[in-house]
Amino acid sequence: MEDIQVLICDDSALMRNLISRIVDSTTGLHTVGTAMNGKFCLQKIPALNPDIIILDIEMPEMNGLEFLKERRARQIDIPVIVLSSIATKGATVTMQCLELGASDFITKPSGSISSNINSVGGDLIELIASYGRRYAVRKGKDVYPMDFFLREAKLKEAESAAKKEGISDKIKPMDTTRSQPAELPKTLFQSKKKEPAVIEPVRRGGPIDIVAIGISTGGPNALREVFAKLDPKLPRPILVVQHMPAGFTKEFAASLNRICPLEVKEAEDGDLIHPGQIYIAPGDYHIKVEKSTLCNVIRLSQEDLRNGHRPSADVLFESVAKLYQNRALGIIMTGMGRDGAAQLAEMRRQGAWTLGQDEKSSIVYGMPRAAFELGAVQKQVALEGMADAINSTVNEHVNG
Repeated sequence: MEDIQVLICDDSALMRNLISRIVDSTTGLHTVGTAMNGKFCLQKIPALNPDIIILDIEMPEMNGLEFLKERRARQIDIPVIVLSSIATKGATVTMQCLELGASDFITKPSGSISSNINSVGGDLIELIASYGRRYAVRKGKDVYPMDFFLREAKLKEAESAAKKEGISDKIKPMDTTRSQPAELPKTLFQSKKKEPAVIEPVRRGGPIDIVAIGISTGGPNALREVFAKLDPKLPRPILVVQHMPAGFTKEFAASLNRICPLEVKEAEDGDLIHPGQIYIAPGDYHIKVEKSTLCNVIRLSQEDLRNGHRPSADVLFESVAKLYQNRALGIIMTGMGRDGAAQLAEMRRQGAWTLGQDEKSSIVYGMPRAAFELGAVQKQVALEGMADAINSTVNEHVNG
């Protein structure tokens, strides 16, 4: 099998070295080259032909934003993962990078670079594999299946956690020398497709009073595409759980608001749920709906993580199923893992209408697949058709 080729662009020689070690210690990934700024990165692309680029934002001569502008001008379609600061300014610039075509971002850990960069090693591998693999396959390359990379990422997470707890001597350390493994059958790490379960709703679908969306990896750009095409007169509120770190969701909501015909905002505790308004769950907060005398309201909490996430799509879907029962539309889109699947199934059981993103258009067909296999998805929809599906489903069932 062929490796996913990674080009690393960062002005710090230490960061280039540390990220290269994470990449090159992962079977199926290979650092094909490095660059100290955007100018050199552009010069190296034709010769190195990478499948994905890891891009720092703050660099001399040509920074990340300038690189992305030039990338767009040259019509380069290689996916880019941005290395972002967790500062408020970093969130603003990161959203500008997404608007300029970056695929996704990962936050640099605070504190000492050398001691903390490995703490995001698992997340970095997941993003590289998600976007780089999709691009490599499109080029006709024979690369490892996604399930294989997810296992590699979990190993990196375990190594990082063990080091933090001071028990790293009890597990196999990261192999930074990396030798080529024996050839493995393509199907070894692939999950077998299952026939979807059958859910018998306890009541018929009713008029839609609310829309709830759960989404993760691949979500920032997917939501940009969907929200730009929503009906400006959509008569119902939309609540969204997008897995994203704290400090970024306010800027993310603002960036979506600039392109969406409906008003988009970061949800606040106690917000009245109004028709035609989109509410984005804040990073590190679960979002729920709660009954109120005059108008239902949003409640935020920092209860325990659900499925490893806060916010969690399952938490949102669970509250919508209880309060709205069959008067809701639940949607699950691209993302890793199973978050949202179980409670989307509960929404379906209560009689709610449901949609799921299809495999072909998903960056990672994890959450949508889990929901589909549970019988939670009435209809699978390609990303390019999701906005139309939302518009038509809501408008068709406004009055029952």
